[in-house]
Amino acid sequence: MKVDQKGHTVTIKDTQGDFNAFLEKVTQQFKTFEKQNIIIDLTADTELSEKELKLFLPLSKQQKKAKKSFVIVVADLDFNAVSDKLVVVPSLLEAHDIIEMEEIERDLGF
Repeated sequence: MKVDQKGHTVTIKDTQGDFNAFLEKVTQQFKTFEKQNIIIDLTADTELSEKELKLFLPLSKQQKKAKKSFVIVVADLDFNAVSDKLVVVPSLLEAHDIIEMEEIERDLGF
């Protein structure tokens, strides 16, 4: 697991290729990152399913309650099949753009 911090955003990247171990680590260390926007970078894992992504739903809900963003980056996936409750994008650039837009919305009171 690799953690990069830039400003008010933390990017957490899976470096092992073991999705379940990565999810467990992120869940255990979640309190460390909860005051920042979070990007989960799963671009290295090409075998992900929508079912596995749904396992991030509790963390995503916690972030939304804390008025912070939670974005998952997956390179190759049917984005229409993913739950509307999760924000899933194909690139890190889009993830940063989504966070910027959500920050602006929160500042404006939406």
